[in-house]
Amino acid sequence: MKALLDRFAAAIDDMAGLTDYPYRDRQQAWLERLQLNLPELQAVETLAPGPELGYLEPPAAPVAGPALGSDHAAAPAAAPRGDNGPDAALDALERAGRQAGLNAFISLADEAALRRQAGQAARDAAARPLLGVPVAVKDLMAVAGFAQTNGSGGPARPAAARDALAVARLRQAGALVIGTTNLHELAYGITSANPHFGAVANPRHPGHTPGGSSGGSAAAVAAGIVPIAVGTDTAGSIRYPAACCGVVGFKPSFDAIARDGAQTLGASLDHLGPIAASVADAALAYAVMAGQPARALRGAPLAGRRVGVPRRYFYEPLAADVAQALEAALESLRRDGAELVPVDIAGIETSAGLQFVTLCSEATELHWDRLTRHPETLGADVRVRLEVGQFLPAIWYTRAQRGRAALARAMDAALAQVDVLVTPTTRTTPAPRAATSVAIGARDYPLHTAATALTMPFNLTGLPALTLPCGADPAGLPISMQIVGARGADWHVLDVAARIETLVAGRYPAGGMPGV
Repeated sequence: MKALLDRFAAAIDDMAGLTDYPYRDRQQAWLERLQLNLPELQAVETLAPGPELGYLEPPAAPVAGPALGSDHAAAPAAAPRGDNGPDAALDALERAGRQAGLNAFISLADEAALRRQAGQAARDAAARPLLGVPVAVKDLMAVAGFAQTNGSGGPARPAAARDALAVARLRQAGALVIGTTNLHELAYGITSANPHFGAVANPRHPGHTPGGSSGGSAAAVAAGIVPIAVGTDTAGSIRYPAACCGVVGFKPSFDAIARDGAQTLGASLDHLGPIAASVADAALAYAVMAGQPARALRGAPLAGRRVGVPRRYFYEPLAADVAQALEAALESLRRDGAELVPVDIAGIETSAGLQFVTLCSEATELHWDRLTRHPETLGADVRVRLEVGQFLPAIWYTRAQRGRAALARAMDAALAQVDVLVTPTTRTTPAPRAATSVAIGARDYPLHTAATALTMPFNLTGLPALTLPCGADPAGLPISMQIVGARGADWHVLDVAARIETLVAGRYPAGGMPGV
């Protein structure tokens, strides 16, 4: 069989002609990008065809697993987080201005606007769990009074007239939006080095990446500017920056939080969720954005819990410091009474290929009109990623969806044996800001491969997954672990995570910067 890249080189001009793409002088850039993702493309090309085609559907109800169904049957309501006044939000606004060098925000509210928000929220103070709490929202969704830029270029946009549904629910709960956060352009990348609004800095470790695409949201929480920020997650864009910045990030089950008013990137992969200073704050924000009653987390000891540990793929390869921190965290779980159960997930090694073909196809179709009419408004990295999506055959996309269905069944089978899965969130600590690859042992891996390898499987399958810090390397760079549950078992994941948070407390503080 002719080498795949050679076949692309031979056919790429004709394929661009078939789609009537007007900028056909960019073949070298296309081939360089395709070469970077050649392992993913080869994985999908070699997927065996099969007679059965399954598509993922969001579950109608939570899936009960061992010791799962009654966790919150009689759970009390969560205590309100609000402070009942505008002062906390005004203080947050002042902190954001003082730390403008982080470039965490694209737009900030002014003091008068915040006071108006606070007055509106206070008119019905009863049963408002977030009354007066300052929050930040990723600039990928509509926030009334702010222009929605999606982190991208082009003409200036007018201020949105109404909120995205998740944002509206936060405001209805009394939260005060202090600003919209910076991100990797169109949420299509992992560094948050934005060519239009500047690069986001990691507030804890400025020489290292803050992650992406929700880098501004993670930075705002890690810097102690806000306790809660909204992010989106298509391959790990909540969990990866949360891990890089040493805070909590929660990607709930697929469509547990409605995406109305949020810009799409990959329609079958996108999730909304919170980045927060603690699991409790993440749980409260999740409840509000999902339109559910806020529940108190029990955080009970893990005695009797079966914790699945998928060693293959998730624990190999890992940087030595990450491996050491995860083993220490697992030992803490064992000492708390958890039974650590080895599990294997069939087909997990195909995840990167399934993700690449699915996302590349969906994102290119979505942004095709802009790509053909105004490509100059796009940053170079996002433009070429969108361009190469036109060269992926429909048969590969179809195979990828069949592969996703098979992977979902394999994960369901694994989770039928245990309460949760526990994995590292990333294979390494945050990379230096200019890095394009990371070293694990004696081998270098492309940054895009290492960054989201452990998060993307749960976008493909729609499972709830939460990251929280569990340690640090000798330089103080954060190391995080990921807790994953069955589809629809979002509260179970949050409850187990609340307990784990107490077990690993102090190994890396999840809250804001000291003294902020």
